[in-house]
Amino acid sequence: MSGNWTDMIVGDRMAVDNEFNSEVEASEFSRQEWGLIMTAVEFEIEEPGTDRARLVANTDNLPAVMPEMERIAEQQQGMGGGGGSGGAGNGGGILGSLRDALGLGGSAGTDEDRVRAAEDLADAYAKELQRHLEERGKWEQVCATADE
Repeated sequence: MSGNWTDMIVGDRMAVDNEFNSEVEASEFSRQEWGLIMTAVEFEIEEPGTDRARLVANTDNLPAVMPEMERIAEQQQGMGGGGGSGGAGNGGGILGSLRDALGLGGSAGTDEDRVRAAEDLADAYAKELQRHLEERGKWEQVCATADE
């Protein structure tokens, strides 16, 4: 799959980012956490040469950013910020972070729940981005480029 199609939609992504702010604010994630989620998500087009083509969020890398997301949530709570739901009550702090890094439990269920919530939000973003491209008549060109 060619990476050139992603270059074609940079401006569209910026527009959808602005449109999607309300969904992010309604989620359990802060803007900073959402930004981190988006660095871990890669967009792919499934079946680009067919009428079943669809934009999907590849979220395989999300678990790798969860420790940093926990740190962000802890920092925000420490500053009195309301963003994010990790941190308090899940064995946070230095010892909690060490236990999590070693895979010794504590907040594994919370991490799995947060990964699932991040996946759901990324999927919703992908659908919104595809809708945006379709409305502007760019979807077929993007799919054709991805299929090259």
